[in-house]
Amino acid sequence: MLTRRVFLRGVGFLSAAPGWLARAAAGAGERKKKILVVLFQRGAADGLNVVVPFGEKRYYELRPAIAVAQPGSGENAAIDLDGFFGLHPSLGPLAELYRQRHLAIVEGVGSPDPTRSHFDAQDFMESGTPGRKATRDGWLNRALEKGKASPLRAVSMGALLPRALRGANPAVAIDDLNNFRVRSAQAAPAFQTMYAGTGDTVLQGMGRDTFEAVRLLESVQKQTYTPEGGAGYPRGRFGESLQQVARLIKSGVGVEVAFTDLGGWDHHVNEAPQLGNLLRNFGQGLAAFWRDLGDRMEDVCVVTMSEFGRAARENGNRGTDHGHANVMFVMGGGVKGGKIHGEWPGLEREQLYEGRDLALTTDFRDVLGELVERHLGNRNLEVVFPGYGARRFRGLLG
Repeated sequence: MLTRRVFLRGVGFLSAAPGWLARAAAGAGERKKKILVVLFQRGAADGLNVVVPFGEKRYYELRPAIAVAQPGSGENAAIDLDGFFGLHPSLGPLAELYRQRHLAIVEGVGSPDPTRSHFDAQDFMESGTPGRKATRDGWLNRALEKGKASPLRAVSMGALLPRALRGANPAVAIDDLNNFRVRSAQAAPAFQTMYAGTGDTVLQGMGRDTFEAVRLLESVQKQTYTPEGGAGYPRGRFGESLQQVARLIKSGVGVEVAFTDLGGWDHHVNEAPQLGNLLRNFGQGLAAFWRDLGDRMEDVCVVTMSEFGRAARENGNRGTDHGHANVMFVMGGGVKGGKIHGEWPGLEREQLYEGRDLALTTDFRDVLGELVERHLGNRNLEVVFPGYGARRFRGLLG
């Protein structure tokens, strides 16, 4: 027997609620929506080699084998940003966006929870409640205000709905936009009849809405799509995901929040070549997304985050172990770019967290809170981030 759960998984739809599609047309056209795109770097990115503190002597003492060279010392040297910090050489495309003041960087940022478990740290950051495992929904779902909305207001690229988007508001997981459909066209009418004939009004409504959602996405598929502005997305899942998010945004289907991720950041061994390749994809993908959307980026913000950083000192395998604070990128409309935000904690032993990791000076919820409040326009931060009221960080948006 094919259950409703199996059927919905087959068409790629993972979260729905009755009635949302009926409100879509009215909600999508009422006012111009701002859009927040969240990119999660799974595996704990090494922020110290992503944004290099080349102006601090201690950095080179802690990392004699894997430190990124100072600017001006060859093709593999850091790209100078402000005389103290530099971007990894694989992030050349983002350096230009930084100089144009479209890209901002936040240093010493992360979760205050001390865990070095990937699973727990990702869960805490996606729930928006560090240290609390009982939270059932995600911060990005809670960031959506109630009311009229498009059925595609919240989308994630991937086979499963991420923790950040689970909750009361409907959200859609799309593994591949081009394959988001009922897998058996012959079976579709039978399923529609089955749901229409059920005595369960909730199940009836959800079945109807699911098919209408599929039809809406199929209408997007029928539109010929070519990236604009000379955008060249990197090959692979990450580039495809960013391109499909851009496609949905440009289709005008009412996207408000989008989530995608990029794994592979856990470099305990031989970090340098792996990080270089990963950052090349990362930088090319974000730069292509910017070029593709063009003027539409005035209404779009992209924020990157990772569950924690890496230890300040390299290990014996030319890699790094799990750490604490990290770095976040924010790109898009209204961002005060061309600037390093946050307080740099320093790398001397007495400045390090537990004597080994970059110390936390900015809570990640401060960064996300400003984006939710000032970009998305949701002032109910006590709902989005329950139990958190510090919010000392401001000035990321103009």
